[in-house]
Amino acid sequence: MAIVGRIAEIWRYPVKSMQGEALTECELSILGIHGDRGWALRDEHTGEIRGAKKLPELMQMTATYRSEPRADMIPHANIRLSSGTVLGTDDNDINEKLSDVLQKSVSLFARKPAGDLDHYRRTVPLTPDELRELLGRDPDEPLPDLSMFPPKLLAEITEFTSPPGTYFDAYPIHLLTTSWLAELRTKNTGSRFEPLRFRPNFVIDGAASGLAELAWCGKRLRIGKVELDCDIPTVRCGMTTHETSDLPKDLKVLRTIVRDTGQNVGAYATVFSTGTVRVGDPVELR
Repeated sequence: MAIVGRIAEIWRYPVKSMQGEALTECELSILGIHGDRGWALRDEHTGEIRGAKKLPELMQMTATYRSEPRADMIPHANIRLSSGTVLGTDDNDINEKLSDVLQKSVSLFARKPAGDLDHYRRTVPLTPDELRELLGRDPDEPLPDLSMFPPKLLAEITEFTSPPGTYFDAYPIHLLTTSWLAELRTKNTGSRFEPLRFRPNFVIDGAASGLAELAWCGKRLRIGKVELDCDIPTVRCGMTTHETSDLPKDLKVLRTIVRDTGQNVGAYATVFSTGTVRVGDPVELR
C-alpha cells in the first residue's frame, strides 16, 4: 500500500449545514464519524428536512456537542448564532427561536431510525428545475451527471432528502485534499478556497498535486485500522458560495468549480471497517 497523504484535519458537524467542530481524533461506525449530522431542521411549510441549500443562514451558526456521541446515541448540542447567542437543542423553545432567526417555521430533530421513511421523504419533487436550484447552477451551466451514483443510492436520494437513517446528502464520509484546494486557487486567485466552504470530514495533506481524489475513486483507503471505500467525486452545490465564519458570500467559487474541476471538489466514501482516526495518521491507498 502506498501512502498518499496524512490526516491534517478532522471535522464533525452536529447539526446539518451548521459549522462544526474540529477534532483531534474520532471514532467511525458504518454511519461515519459518531454524531456527524446527528441533528437537522425540518421546514414545517413543506414538511421536508432542509439544509443550507434552502436555508443559507444555517452556515452562520455553529454547533458543538456537550458530550461525546456514540454510534447509537446522539447527545444534545449547543448552537451559537451569528449574534453570539447560544441555544441548546434541548431548550423548550428551540424551534421558536430558530424559526425567528431563519424567518421560517422550522423544527429541530435528532436522527430518526431508517424505518421512519416519512420523516426523510421528499415533499418537493426533485425535478430538473428543483435540482438546478438546489445545486446553484446558472441557466447556461450543465447539471452534473448523476449516473455516477450507484443506482440504489440514486433512487434513495431522489425519493428522500437523505439516505433514510441519516442526514447526509448522500455518503457518510467526505474526503478533501489540500492539493484539490490548491488547484482551485490557481484557477481563481481572487476567491478563498478553504476547507470550511466544503464541509469535509477529513482534510488530507501531502497528496499528489492536482485533483488527487479522482485517482482514489473505486479504490480502498486505510487510515490506521479504518478502511474506507472511496466511491465517487463530490458534486458541489450553492452552499460553497454562502457566507460562513469569516468567509464572505462568493458566487465565483461555484462558477470556478463548475468550469474547472468537473463540478466536483473532493470525494465521497463509505466505511468498510470501523475504528479510530487521528490527526497525523497516514492515509494509504490499496
